Formats: sequence, C-alpha cells, structure tokens
Amino acid sequence: MKLELRKTADGSNTLYVPELDEHYHSFHGALQEARHVFIKNGLLNQEKKSLRILEVGFGTGLNALLTACQAVSSNYTIDYVGIEAYPVTNELMVEMDYGSLITEKNVALFLEQIIYSEWEQSNTIHSKFTLTKLEQRIEDTELDKKIDLIYFDAFGPRVQAEMWDVSILKKMYSFLNLNGELVTYCAKGQFKRDLKSAGFEVVNLPGPPGKREMVRARKNR
Repeated sequence: MKLELRKTADGSNTLYVPELDEHYHSFHGALQEARHVFIKNGLLNQEKKSLRILEVGFGTGLNALLTACQAVSSNYTIDYVGIEAYPVTNELMVEMDYGSLITEKNVALFLEQIIYSEWEQSNTIHSKFTLTKLEQRIEDTELDKKIDLIYFDAFGPRVQAEMWDVSILKKMYSFLNLNGELVTYCAKGQFKRDLKSAGFEVVNLPGPPGKREMVRARKNR
C-alpha cells in the first residue's frame, strides 16, 4: 500500500493513502484531533488511574505517544495494546516528526522507544506506560485481560466498512470492563445506531476542528 506524507492544518504530519483517497488523521490537524478525541475525551475522562487501553488502528503511533506523555504528567499507570494489520515502517514513523511539535517532557525518548519497540510482546516505555503492538486484524484478536478504554481509530466507514460492522462493535463491547468506554472521531448516524444495538450507551460530544461531533460510548451493563 503506497503512503504519502502530508502536512495538516496544525503543522503536524499525517499519511495519505492514494488508492483509498484517505488520510490516517484529520487534515484539519492530526495532532489536535488526537488530543481532542483520545486524550481529552478519552483518557482524561477516566476516573481510574490504572488503565488498560486498546487502540484499534495503531497507525503512526501518535495516540500511543500522547498517551505515554499524559500518563507521566498526570500519574496514570497504563498498559497499552495497539492493534495494526498493516504496520507503518519505522522509517516513515520517524519522518512523521511528532517530537518537533509535542513539548511534553521525554517525548523524544518515548517516541524512539515506541517506534523501535518489539512487536508481539510487552515493552516498558516508562514505569507508567507499557506498550504491546500486535500485527493483526481486530477480527482475529483475542485478549487475555479486559480493557478499560478503547481508542477506535480505524479508517472511516467509507473506505473500511467492515471495521464498523456490528459484529466488530460487539466484539469490542465484549473486550471492555463494566463501565469501560470507547472513543472515536466518527459520529455517523448508522454507526451510532449500531453501537446502541451492540449494547453501548452513546454520548455525542463536540468534535475536533473540522468535525461537528465525535462519539464516546460506554458499556454500562
């Protein structure tokens, strides 16, 4: 799959897939979208300080990097699992150059460790953050422990409809602890109806720049 480096409106980079006409992140701002959807309305909405997070669509590692930084600055202890069926090369991840825009302490060290950490095993990035990268599809994923928070960051329904199928949503629901949550940038009507049919309680939230809404969904029974 051919990938092209593209700069987004906030100065951060994303990847563009010509054959799908799709970006990995919002072209309105990759960094601000990740911070708004996954950190502000995901991680920082959690009451627990010890969390297991699953990212569906590990991609460029941006969400993992921001989460590691937040774990240290806000005293979370996080066990992070990232699923990616088509890993981005280490060379491209370096080219994303996220360390030049993220000012949190230790960002350069965390970024290097995230990029070069081994796949299919647990890696200690910091005493507050461990990372397991799994090269697999969500359809094939089985987890040995329940999850507190899911970052659902797959390509959109237009180009990857199978990832938004009710069967996938039900599987993610089964992964979650009671009161566990899923956050995503997508707020399409059919997606929200499917979340509800999978058992989730759905909350509409203001979206990042360029998007009117985003979704947070909870497993409350």
